[in-house]
Amino acid sequence: MLHTRLLRSLLGAATLLIAGAAATAPATAAAPTPGGTLTTIIQPEPVILTSALNTAAPTGFFSANVFDGLVEYDNDFKLKPALAERWEFSKDGKTLTFYLRRGVKWHDGKPFTSADVKWTLENVWRKIHPRNQILYGKVTSTDTPDDYTVVIHFSEPSLAVLSSLNSNGAQVLPKHLYEGTDILNNPYNNKPIGTGPFVFKEWSRGNYITLERNPEYWDKGKPYLDKIVFKVVPDAGARAAALEKGEAQYAPFSPVPLKDAERLAKLPSLKLETRGYEWLSPWLFVDINLDRPYFKDLRVRQALAYAIDRNAFNKVVWYGFGKPADSPVVSTLKQFHTSDVPQYGFDPKKAEALLDEAGLKRGADGTRLKINLDYLPYGDDFKRSGEFIRNSLKRVGIEVNVRAQDTPTYTKRVYGDRDYDLSVVWFAGFADPLVGVTRAYWSDSVGKNIPWSNGSGYRSAEADKLISQAQGSASQSERIALFKKLQQQVQTDLPSLPLLEMHFFTVQSSSLKDAVAGVDQVYGSLKNAWFDSGAKVAANPAAPQR
Repeated sequence: MLHTRLLRSLLGAATLLIAGAAATAPATAAAPTPGGTLTTIIQPEPVILTSALNTAAPTGFFSANVFDGLVEYDNDFKLKPALAERWEFSKDGKTLTFYLRRGVKWHDGKPFTSADVKWTLENVWRKIHPRNQILYGKVTSTDTPDDYTVVIHFSEPSLAVLSSLNSNGAQVLPKHLYEGTDILNNPYNNKPIGTGPFVFKEWSRGNYITLERNPEYWDKGKPYLDKIVFKVVPDAGARAAALEKGEAQYAPFSPVPLKDAERLAKLPSLKLETRGYEWLSPWLFVDINLDRPYFKDLRVRQALAYAIDRNAFNKVVWYGFGKPADSPVVSTLKQFHTSDVPQYGFDPKKAEALLDEAGLKRGADGTRLKINLDYLPYGDDFKRSGEFIRNSLKRVGIEVNVRAQDTPTYTKRVYGDRDYDLSVVWFAGFADPLVGVTRAYWSDSVGKNIPWSNGSGYRSAEADKLISQAQGSASQSERIALFKKLQQQVQTDLPSLPLLEMHFFTVQSSSLKDAVAGVDQVYGSLKNAWFDSGAKVAANPAAPQR
């Protein structure tokens, strides 16, 4: 078990309130030194390199370095100009105008204009992006009076839009490379052309992805690094060794075995960082396939909830790097979260009674039901999560087969073919539930093979109504009340089981400076990062040699 002092250090930033309480990064005394190659670990390997089409964590971590958003977020959740120099909402909240930065170029030299934003909004954000379909669902039209102005008209106010305008939330694609193509299969999805600080050079599948400095980047003087190598390291022990030896200098999303965190934190060459995740508001949950006949009975779903000890799950599987969840809206989203919802404490006897009532009696071998569980293939922590749930359900007579697979197979099985019983997955809730939470319950996305959307197949007219009302309300107090009603609804219907509010950390070299520039850093670019002059990596041994 981790030492208490270390645990407090690692979880310090994660327990800050989302509503603007993130710690401001300390000022660096020395001026940034340009140059050097940063080798970072990315795991698992991305399926696609464009998060406008797939919001999986590895893709988001990578692609923010190639693409810019319309805005950036600082360490206090304040909006900063990026591709948009300024923006304004009309008084009635139904018109949002962006005034774009002039002189920005795509990496192929073509100019970035309002036409790119309009095309992406109409063809990607509204039709494909799993979160933006809801955020921009009330858009009636988009005007581009000139090359540097975008005017978005809503039928009803959309207050949550400003919570998701960074590269991960509003990634703009180049119209000249995508228009008239099969967007989901466009070759530029995997050899991306962006406007960001780094230019894509090579993807050696199973090995690494290389980016090089964009010499024509609009934020003059940045980035400081010459190159970033995203190295694929599937084995958790190998990731820890690479960081310890200096072969890699940056790795996000709790990249090492949790039991190894204490040892690495004591090394003077390394630093454990918890900042940069505040925007995510992540929660881990079990999706239940409601199309399965045995899961249509609410009593069976309730039995699953009562059979799992979330406190033990947090301690045994996640080493305390989390907090048992009582709702899909995490408690750090203080204004939106409510605990006044149906609760399902650990009670195996009640689980057994509910299964008996539902007609799932124990057979001669003690088994009531045999099912499959698919876990998110993002490392050993998720595998152990599946195994913990298997053991928990076995005690109440449910036999669980835990299946391993790669990410494309997992997402197609859950969100496309719907060929699963239970799945273990995590979502980012972000700074507003409309951005990250409602996608898990909105019925319109069911079965469309849109990763990280409604995997349970939950269809509720009441939930859809609440989501639509929250989407179009101009009153924040009304939206808060609607989201609390939504939590009541989904915790009553129980299409999924919230398990854990997740607390991530990053392991990085002590010589890497200014790697955290905002509350969304894990999905932001590393344009501000640099090595101090005394420890800069001149010839990184992990970088591919030519």
